[in-house]
Amino acid sequence: MKFILGKKINMTQIWQGDQVIAVTKVQAGPCAIVQLKNKNSDGYEAVQISYGEQKEKRIKKPQLGHIKKAGVKAMYLREFRSSIDGLKIGDKIDVSAFSTGDVIKVTAISKGKGFQGVVKRHGFSGQKKTHGNKDQLRMPGSIGASGVQHVFKGVRMAGRMGGARITTQNLKIVDIDKDNNILLIKGAIPGGINGLILISSIGELKVAEQPIEVLAEMPKINSIVNELKIENNKSVE
Repeated sequence: MKFILGKKINMTQIWQGDQVIAVTKVQAGPCAIVQLKNKNSDGYEAVQISYGEQKEKRIKKPQLGHIKKAGVKAMYLREFRSSIDGLKIGDKIDVSAFSTGDVIKVTAISKGKGFQGVVKRHGFSGQKKTHGNKDQLRMPGSIGASGVQHVFKGVRMAGRMGGARITTQNLKIVDIDKDNNILLIKGAIPGGINGLILISSIGELKVAEQPIEVLAEMPKINSIVNELKIENNKSVE
């Protein structure tokens, strides 16, 4: 199982040949592994990862001590129930763990729509618009029998709509922008702009490797250090 955290940017469209595809842009990662849970110490197996950064003064001291080992100042911490060998605290996960064509599952908090009636919330048709029917066009009608003397649980009525945890499955990654850590996902996903997105898929999780630029600069750094050592030895002599 592979997974990552991100935030929803916006919806747009791209062309593939002569076909236009509606996609959602998600800025995913980089995420750091903060904790590895196991059955012996925690009772279940899971991988806890972080996403985003915030000022240290905005993080509570217990949380700051928890994420200190990973070397991050995380804004979000989420767990994925999975047991993966070879991971360690501090490993980074980015969009390179995914590939074009992957079928993913997306979880997010849907947009809150406030208090709504039964027509919008449940799709009721309302009452008939006819002579003698006054102020009842969008009313729910009867909510129970008179003999029971109470309303049963689960009756569809007016109430607060949205703001729930929604999971959308069988979405497809159309394209990946590795330079900007952006996934282009076909179709719509739940949540508003800048909302936290949990993405998971079947497959092997690969942690991000050290950037090529840093590896290329290592010989230069080593040569500079050697020159400084030679100069220091000459000055001592």
